[in-house]
Amino acid sequence: MKRLLWVVLLASLPALAKEDVLNVYNWNDYIAPETVERFEKFCHCKLKQSYFSDNEELLAKLAAGAKGYDVYVPTSNYVSGMVKAGWLQPLDHSKLPNLKNVMPQYLNTEFDPGNKYSAPYAMSITLIGYNEQKIKELNVPLDSWATIFDPKILEKVKGRVTVLDSQSELMAAALKYLGYSVNDRDPKHWQQAKDVILKAKPYWAAFNASSYIKELSSGNIWLVHGYSNDIYQADQDAQKAGQKFRIRHSLPKEGAVLALDCMVIAKGALRPDLAYQFINFMLEGRNSADLTNMIGSGNPNADAQQYIKPEIKQISAIFPDAQAAKKLEMLKDMTPQQRRAMNRIWTEIKAQ
Repeated sequence: MKRLLWVVLLASLPALAKEDVLNVYNWNDYIAPETVERFEKFCHCKLKQSYFSDNEELLAKLAAGAKGYDVYVPTSNYVSGMVKAGWLQPLDHSKLPNLKNVMPQYLNTEFDPGNKYSAPYAMSITLIGYNEQKIKELNVPLDSWATIFDPKILEKVKGRVTVLDSQSELMAAALKYLGYSVNDRDPKHWQQAKDVILKAKPYWAAFNASSYIKELSSGNIWLVHGYSNDIYQADQDAQKAGQKFRIRHSLPKEGAVLALDCMVIAKGALRPDLAYQFINFMLEGRNSADLTNMIGSGNPNADAQQYIKPEIKQISAIFPDAQAAKKLEMLKDMTPQQRRAMNRIWTEIKAQ
């Protein structure tokens, strides 16, 4: 009888262990290892992360019925659509006292009035990253999206350019290049943006949203359309590898996309208690600053500013001044009809 009880107890241990795991679906390399270690000690639990490389990938997985996640980290303009789809649960602000640390301009946005479902996490700007040595040698201009889209300029760097494998981000850059808002919904303007992309496409090496950091830092790619934090990370990696070149940022004069990523709790979260602990923990200044110091992400947390490395604060493409900030736009969600139209355009772009 004792042996039977022991077997039953052993069989129950994995189930008990699973109860102390927080499952987060996150962007790759989007939380510092030391922060993970600190949180696990704080919550006496295990933080398990799965990764996506684009918001559309996140949506597709959830639409296909993916379950088992407690926290997602989408970009803010996707929150309302996730709410409508029934994928999120409202936040209990009484369990998130550190929400007060977020700067007022990043709270109560049109994407989530009153922050009923989301808590701001980190920011990035989608801009131009480049190999300083190569681009200077070739005398390539860097002040405009023309660097990515003008065939005359691209001739100099053919096969050494990548753009994000993201329909929303690439179309937004093309629209900005044409002088339109990133949220322009005019079908004629979308067609113009598509034409710009198709004319430039033969000069690009790839659509790349995952490995372009490595390609930049190794010197294989010289020019990218990418996220500010990824470009910072590529520069750090290049220095660690002893490369003779630096990777720099350039914010196009036409303006760019500002992405505010946020933390949300899944409707079917198995451990909402750990989810609240995680979100509130990440809203502490020191923990929030860890990510900025590791990957050069922008930071909407006022309390974090005191912990951010001065050399990162001085990079204008990560912390733009007031004048540059006026040209930044957050992407807005689309209607189902607009999303279908965008999907068709994207399919045509990738097929040609």
